[in-house]
Amino acid sequence: MVDSKSSFKRVEASYSGRVQGVGFRFTAQKLAEHLDIKGWVKNLPNGAVQLVAEGSEDNLNKLLGQLNAHFKDDMEDVRISWQEPTEEFREFNIIF
Repeated sequence: MVDSKSSFKRVEASYSGRVQGVGFRFTAQKLAEHLDIKGWVKNLPNGAVQLVAEGSEDNLNKLLGQLNAHFKDDMEDVRISWQEPTEEFREFNIIF
């Protein structure tokens, strides 16, 4: 039997390039909600976008892959950090 808690993860990602003003946050929110991922996404003052998300490792990888595929022409750099989940989120929000 697989322990579902062991596959529950947290990922923090920072995207740079032309990632603001292209629908990145709204796309991330839509994808995250569809994949049952909780967390948030926000624009940073330096032009980057930060994402913090928790969910199953498989779904987090799907989210990251779909964002990369959708915005590949707009991204210059992606920094990903896997961490232990805090389970602090109830939904996925856009922070303004």
